[in-house]
Amino acid sequence: MRIFMLVGLCYGLSSLITFAVYAVDKSAARTGGRRVPERTLHLLALLGGWPGALLARQWLRHKSRKPRFSAMLWLTVLGNVALAVLLTSVQGGRWVWLH
Repeated sequence: MRIFMLVGLCYGLSSLITFAVYAVDKSAARTGGRRVPERTLHLLALLGGWPGALLARQWLRHKSRKPRFSAMLWLTVLGNVALAVLLTSVQGGRWVWLH
């Protein structure tokens, strides 16, 4: 049970950080300031901040009209979820669903 709480905490913290970085980038886009590279935004999503990225895109309307960015974001979501499933499916060196 602790592992699930830890994973939830990590996703929550990553999402808050990612949302904040999207907000900073949105502000920079409006004011002509220094932008956050898209690669950084995708890396944050891949590292577990994808819920925050999706919320920021919806609430802040940031990067929501860029099809290429959207496709890459959804690939990072799939990659992160696949990795999470893989990591939580192995216990003692054996796949959980093979028992």
